[in-house]
Amino acid sequence: MKENYVSLSVEDGTNMDAYTSFPKQGNGPFAGILLFQEAFGVNHHIRNVADRLASQGYIVIAPELFHRTGASLDLAYTDFPSVMPHMKAMTAEGLEVDAKAAFNWLQQQNSIIKNKIGSIGFCMGGRVSFIANIVLPLQAAVSYYSGNMQLIADRLHEIHGPHLMFWGGLDKHITPDQIETVVKALQEAKKEYINVTISYADHAFNCDERPSYHAQAAKEAWALTLAFFENKLK
Repeated sequence: MKENYVSLSVEDGTNMDAYTSFPKQGNGPFAGILLFQEAFGVNHHIRNVADRLASQGYIVIAPELFHRTGASLDLAYTDFPSVMPHMKAMTAEGLEVDAKAAFNWLQQQNSIIKNKIGSIGFCMGGRVSFIANIVLPLQAAVSYYSGNMQLIADRLHEIHGPHLMFWGGLDKHITPDQIETVVKALQEAKKEYINVTISYADHAFNCDERPSYHAQAAKEAWALTLAFFENKLK
């Protein structure tokens, strides 16, 4: 097992590796965060996000959601054809038990605050962050440019904790009507949420390893993300 990785047993009988990152200062106790990947794996960018969150005083775990079809995938951002078979093989049921396995790992850490767990995800992982907020007793959840939300829109009334959402106004993958579907579902269910569309940002604006990276938008969204977690988890 690589350094900073753990192996988790999932309810469906599979095993899942996950990247973990711990605060380097302080003795805790610490809140925990589930970090959900983009479609390209628990790659350098996602691991960097985990380490940045850990530097803010959180215990972070990033599960490898493609573990059923390809362990330890780290795919190039230009190689979307290689991504598709893994995405097509994913199921809502599989994502739910994956989220639970990562949540249970956090609960087992000696220095964790058991009732202060949040989640964050990007693109595909943004939708998984919603799923985690549905099936787990989270105190807060964040989703950046969540894809394929139509798959779970009818379940948004089940979320537990307040949800922070970011979208890019220039994003051609996620249209305004798709965003409105999400917002309307949360409004009708009287759920707490913050909805942010950054008009000058494109899809994946937070990833500094992609051409669509927007430094200003990423800095602003990250500041709000940290404030949101600070308020809800600390």
